[in-house]
Amino acid sequence: MSTILILITIGLAAGILSGFIGLGGAIVIIPALVLFLGMSQYMAQGTSLAVMLPPIGLLAAWNYWKAGELNLKYAMIIATAFIIGGYIGSKYALMVSENMLRKIFAAALFLVAVNMFFKK
Repeated sequence: MSTILILITIGLAAGILSGFIGLGGAIVIIPALVLFLGMSQYMAQGTSLAVMLPPIGLLAAWNYWKAGELNLKYAMIIATAFIIGGYIGSKYALMVSENMLRKIFAAALFLVAVNMFFKK
């Protein structure tokens, strides 16, 4: 499969899952870039963050807003904090080894999955 086709597939999968279950695109994009394109953890994380620059979720959020299922005030507060946190987090991510960063990422995914699986 060509690189362009792989990238399109990753983007579609991340977008569909994000719109369907609110799954953050990075959960799909980062592992896919590492697994299918052999990117380093650093490169995959940087690429995933760059994907969020344009208003990717705008149309998906619009559907939820039309259905009365969007708290815009909360979203704006979270977005503002996310901007600051993203800057701080990226600085720290680049200070640890790629191997450690990969392990931290995997542990975070695992903990979220276990928590969601057993939550009532």
